[in-house]
Amino acid sequence: MFSNTRKGNPLSAFRAPAIVLLAAALDARAGDPPNRFHPVAWIGRAIAVAQRRAPRAGRIAPLLYGGALSAAGLAALAGLGHTATRLCRWAPILRTMSVGPLAEAWALKLTFSARGLAQAADEVLAALREPDGLEEARRRLAWHLVSRDTRALSAAQVCSAVIESVAENLCDSVVAPLMAYALGGLPAAWAYRFANTADAMLGYHDAEREWLGKVPARLDDALNLAPARLSALVLLLAGGLSGYDARRGWCIWRRDARLTASPNAGHTMSAMAGLLGVALEKPGHYCLGAGLRQPTPDDVAASIRLLRLAAGLGALLCALLALARPAPGR
Repeated sequence: MFSNTRKGNPLSAFRAPAIVLLAAALDARAGDPPNRFHPVAWIGRAIAVAQRRAPRAGRIAPLLYGGALSAAGLAALAGLGHTATRLCRWAPILRTMSVGPLAEAWALKLTFSARGLAQAADEVLAALREPDGLEEARRRLAWHLVSRDTRALSAAQVCSAVIESVAENLCDSVVAPLMAYALGGLPAAWAYRFANTADAMLGYHDAEREWLGKVPARLDDALNLAPARLSALVLLLAGGLSGYDARRGWCIWRRDARLTASPNAGHTMSAMAGLLGVALEKPGHYCLGAGLRQPTPDDVAASIRLLRLAAGLGALLCALLALARPAPGR
């Protein structure tokens, strides 16, 4: 049905939307392969190698190196995405076996992971529900979800950090790569995944990465401007459908979205704070939903349920967006 991509075939217009929905189904059903087989882990290792070779002295040399690394990575991943698309859509053996759409959906699925994000949050939640599980919850939080020092966090602060990560990564780990695919296919989705991974590894204000990560961080900010706001809207829709106070979520989003240093992270986090009726605070940095109660493990569980529904709704919206993309010709 979807293997024929010749111009004039009316069914070809539905190929991209079908790929988005199939990729979402694969993620929900199969999850992620082990890191040793995961291309995103390979990207991370390549960035780590490049980081070790980066210049350390001054500002200009690290800044230029980070810019060159970003440009080279974007070009390489977009090129690989283009090659993968051609293989999936035009390779004779794939057309004959009718596995081209499945292969393309799997290539897209590897750029996002709603199921993996939910599982990581579930692991922290399981520890929080244990009578003496706070220390283990802190360890799992640092291992799976955040880069901050978790050793002195209270139970409420651990809950807040999990909910913040779930909300922020609804954009980074789900909606943004799907939106990139809807607009530009696998080249755009994989280029986004490189940019986001580079920011996650290099976009810090420490002595080593302050200037090295400047370009990767600004690039990631630019690429997430639209997805972050779409993710907040999708989250509010999921909350309203689930019986949460979407009006309060909207009000807290509009009030607090700009309180974070990132121009994007505060959108989904503040919307989540309003939906759940909790204050999400990173001490010394921001407090979203100030005046609301502190979060509990039950709120973490609720955020995971909202993540799953919002991820599905986001996939559906991105599939509709993909209808506007011209179908490829031969």
